[in-house]
Amino acid sequence: MRRFWLLGLAALSGCMVGPDYQKPAFSSPPAYKEAPGWTAAQPMDGVPKGAWWTIYGDPVLNQLEPQVALSNQTLAADYFAYQSALQIVRETQGQLYPTIGLTGSATRAGEGGGQSGGNAIISTGATGSVISSGGGPRTSGTFEGSLDWTPDIWGKIRRQVESDEAAAQVSAADLANATLSEQALLATDYVDLRGADSDIALLRQTVAAYQKSLQITENQFNAGTAAQLDVITARTQLEGAQAQLISAGEARAQYEHAIAVLCGTAPANLTLAPGPLMASVPNIPAGIPARLLQRRPDIAAAERTMAEENALIGVAVGAYYPDISLSALGGYSADPIGGLFSVSNALWSLGANASATLFEGGTRDATIQAAKFTYLQSVATYRQTVLTAFQQVEDELSNLRILAQQAQTEQAAVTDAEQAVQIALNEYQAGTQAYTTVVTAQATLFSDQQSALTIQQNRLTASIALIQALGGGWQESKQGEGVLPPSAPH
Repeated sequence: MRRFWLLGLAALSGCMVGPDYQKPAFSSPPAYKEAPGWTAAQPMDGVPKGAWWTIYGDPVLNQLEPQVALSNQTLAADYFAYQSALQIVRETQGQLYPTIGLTGSATRAGEGGGQSGGNAIISTGATGSVISSGGGPRTSGTFEGSLDWTPDIWGKIRRQVESDEAAAQVSAADLANATLSEQALLATDYVDLRGADSDIALLRQTVAAYQKSLQITENQFNAGTAAQLDVITARTQLEGAQAQLISAGEARAQYEHAIAVLCGTAPANLTLAPGPLMASVPNIPAGIPARLLQRRPDIAAAERTMAEENALIGVAVGAYYPDISLSALGGYSADPIGGLFSVSNALWSLGANASATLFEGGTRDATIQAAKFTYLQSVATYRQTVLTAFQQVEDELSNLRILAQQAQTEQAAVTDAEQAVQIALNEYQAGTQAYTTVVTAQATLFSDQQSALTIQQNRLTASIALIQALGGGWQESKQGEGVLPPSAPH
């Protein structure tokens, strides 16, 4: 027995086959082209993202966003996938330990001369039946304990545990990435909803302005200073704006329905009152710490996938080595059962078994090579994920810069168009301009106002996309904190 445990301890201290994981080097630029001073990113899964949406200062958005993590059913599926991955780790870890069993049995048997008038067999337990040799019924019994263990001498199980742990970390990062994506999608839909509200408000103002213009042309026509064509043109322009106003409600309703589903509720259960589009776009400082980009969960998932696939190489290499299993049994057996636990009735056994495949036609070599190529594939995926992250940040930084310039120019165009409408109306009433001049000026103003509104909406959605590209909010957090499993959505 002592040798048995010494062999087990030796197995526990054995080496692990296969390569140890080392994160591949990645050559990254020292700074972003659109924001000098930013440094390259490395994944850091598990860092809390924070309530990044509060930077927009919208109380309704602040109420909606927390519901995504609590009730969104897409995230619920990802959460339970993460929990399943954790249990797979525990299942694999259990293979490192011996299996211990306990059995007991009792048998009551008798033959000729018994109460039944013939052979009588009464048995219980797992050892089968025993027919006693006369002298009345007898009771026999056994009580045994067993231990079976396949020591992880070559580290195959430990490599599998290593792989499963990395897979669970991938699942955790996927959950974080899905949460961030759903939160960003809700914020984008909310901005689009408020954009639709602002568009409806603009159309109402336009309809009111066109009604005023129609009243002016009717007055001019009744006074004999305007043609009937002017009245028809003004009425047509008004009716077109009214039709657009009705159509704008369609898009608004769809955005509200999308927000309800993201919050995990039926569209019928959520009604949002109209509200204005956010007037200001958050000013993202150029000196954002590099660790913010390190918090991108998709990069963390790609990095952990490399560790997972690297460990699976060791699992494949382990197939070259023999499987060694140890077993031990000890207990008591007595017939009759009296004095079962006496030393004279003790029994024990020790055993060892080894098995190895001597020839398999290159199957193991092919399996190892496939595992290596899968690992190299994960390396390429990781590097591409990092490059894509750089691109996304650069894209949104440039979008914000260009849209800010466009917004300034468009606002000047709106101001000029408003002045042009007023001048055209004054000149038409004075009889020095045709009504087509008024129509053209009003159409230009409406187009410029809609463009200004769209630009503001695009600036807000670009800022949301930039926050998402950076991996979440930019609130400071303590580094090195462990990640607690998220609350299960319901």
